[in-house]
Amino acid sequence: MKARTAFVALLTVGVVGTAAWLVFFSPVLGVSEVQIVGNVTIPKERVREAADVADQEPLATLDLAEIESRVLEIKQLESARIERGWPGTLRISVVERRAVAALPYGGAFALVDRHGVVMGIEQRAPAKLPVLRVSAPRPGDPATAAALAVIRALPEELGRRVKEVRAPSAESVSLVLGDGREVVWGGADRAEDKVRVVTGLLRKPYDVYDVSSPDVVAVK
Repeated sequence: MKARTAFVALLTVGVVGTAAWLVFFSPVLGVSEVQIVGNVTIPKERVREAADVADQEPLATLDLAEIESRVLEIKQLESARIERGWPGTLRISVVERRAVAALPYGGAFALVDRHGVVMGIEQRAPAKLPVLRVSAPRPGDPATAAALAVIRALPEELGRRVKEVRAPSAESVSLVLGDGREVVWGGADRAEDKVRVVTGLLRKPYDVYDVSSPDVVAVK
């Protein structure tokens, strides 16, 4: 009886040891495919190279946070999610940054995303992007943050009509439309109310629409 018990215990240890070897050390459950989704302009090969995961590297031992950090060194990416897909797939889901404004920069224009991250430099401002004019563009600048928040809040139809976004301060954002009309927006607060009010007002031919206080609007 004791011999049988010892044999069963030994067999159990052997099975567990074999399973552990298969999972953590053997190429049997190693990376056989790196699956990349969500990329539009960035080649999959570039993301794969940034991830720097060797073929057949045991899937269980991969440091997913470290891989994410390496992938996000690609400045055009806003976020990345790394997942294991057994038995041998590493899934990398990315979200690319999207330029929302062009910021004058040394005779050229820096393209910035919704967080103010510079994505690239262009000699001319792209026609589809509003030019962002602020006094001191830098990370943490309240005026820049407010202007970008206003841009994010604009519905697509209205956003397409905006040529410039000016923000001397966080509470004095204004929009210059392609036809020269100006919308005094004020701060980034109450965006839904301001959008609703200004959408109706723009049907009337004024030069300036002040919706900084959407309960009491003014036109010129």
